[in-house]
Order: sequence, then C-alpha cells, then structure tokens
Amino acid sequence: MHAASRDSLQAVQSKFDDIVGGLDDSKLLDFADNLAAVADLLVSEVVLRKHIAGNAEDEAPKVALVESLFSGKIGAEALDIVRTAAAQRWSKSRDLTDALERFANLAVVVDAERAGQLDNLEDELFRFGRTLDANPKLATLLGTSSAPAAGRVQLLDDVLAGKASQYTERLLRQAVQLVHGRNIEEVVPQLAELAAARRGESVAHVTAASALSDAQLERLEAVLSRIYDRNMSVQLDIDPDVLGGLRITVGDEVVDGTIASRLAGAASQLPD
Repeated sequence: MHAASRDSLQAVQSKFDDIVGGLDDSKLLDFADNLAAVADLLVSEVVLRKHIAGNAEDEAPKVALVESLFSGKIGAEALDIVRTAAAQRWSKSRDLTDALERFANLAVVVDAERAGQLDNLEDELFRFGRTLDANPKLATLLGTSSAPAAGRVQLLDDVLAGKASQYTERLLRQAVQLVHGRNIEEVVPQLAELAAARRGESVAHVTAASALSDAQLERLEAVLSRIYDRNMSVQLDIDPDVLGGLRITVGDEVVDGTIASRLAGAASQLPD
C-alpha cells in the first residue's frame, strides 16, 4: 500500500476507533454487515469505486455522492465510515474497498474481544486455514467468485456445521462473500493476524515435523518476541516432510532451519 492509501487508512482507523466505543454488540455486528455490503458493491461497480476513491482536489462531491447512495440504506455509523473514506485520497481504488472490508472484519474482532474470545477466534481461523491447505478443492469452491455468493456461503456453513464460534463464522462468511478473485487461502490467515494484532501481537507461522509441547511453544514465543521486539503468537503447522528443525515465517521473512532444507542445500552443492 502506497503512502496516500496508508495515510487514508489511518484517517479511517481514527474514525473507526471513535465510533466503535459507542456501539453495543448488536449495533457492532450491524455496523460490520453494512461496511461489508458497501465493500461488496464497490468491488462490483468499478466506475463508482474509482470515482469515490479518486484524487479530486475537492472531496465534497465524492462525499455528497456517498450520502445520496447510502443514506437511509446503511446505519449512521457505517455511513460515517464510508463518508470519511470517500473524503480521502487512495493510491489505488481497490485500496478503498480493502479498507472497508478490513474495518468490517475488525468490527467482528472487536465484538469477539469484548466477549473474551480473541484467543479462540485466532485459533479457529488458523485451523480453518489449515483445512483449506489440506483440501484444495474446497478452497477453490469457496474462492471462486464467479459462483453465486449464496451458494459459497452455504457450502461454508455446511463445512463448519456448528464447529466454530459465531465470530469465526461471521468473519469467514465475510471472507467468502468478498473474496472477488483473491486467494481464500491467503485471506483466512490475514484474518487470524488481525485478531492477533488486536491483542497487540504479531503472528509467527511455524512448521515442524511433529507437535511441540506447551513448554516448547512458550519458549519459542519468548525467543521470537525478543528477536522481533514485540509480542509474538506462534501458529504451529505439522509437516513430517520437513524431517526435523523448524521453518518460521513472520510476514515476508522466512527462516528455514529444517533438516529437509539443509539436505536440499547440501545436495545443490554436489557436483553433477
């Protein structure tokens, strides 16, 4: 995200923070649904999205357009967010819809936080991400935006079948409805990271050949927290093919200390 969009995102974040403190749980979820609906519309209506996200010197016409389109159709709080977003300048028009989707997601995360369910939410999202990794066909079906959203959401509901909290279900429904050509296998871990960030943590994705004990996970989190100078949450994935050692991914940084990786490196040095 370029500088203009980063600044705009921060402006909308400030407005979001001001609004959510005054919303009870039922209004918070309506707020989330309203923002998701606007994001969905703007992804589909490219000309409208580009106009609202445009870098016009005078933002008043953009704000007036938003008010004419959405006033009375979404809640006052959601309209305030969309109005604030329209008043900003975005490097790319898709950054605007990504921002609205982010705040729709974040509203659900805030609701989970109030219920003391952030840890559980992050864990359930991570495990669902692993389910998608293990079932490429399911990931394709859920992420195919050319198929009707209602059918994809119904498939998701059938897969979850009461196995996840209401917060996880709501976030995953938003993800499926708003996927619009993106890789659903990448979107779900981003939701888990949003929950971790709400707890003031970053996520380290760790791959090991076998399960780690609670004590080992605690030590690993402590070591990574010292290295990165911030609280770290470890999400563990088991892959016997790594043979031993750990592969650690934090953001775009990958530290591969697995035996399989070292063997591959050594093999590459052998003469033909």
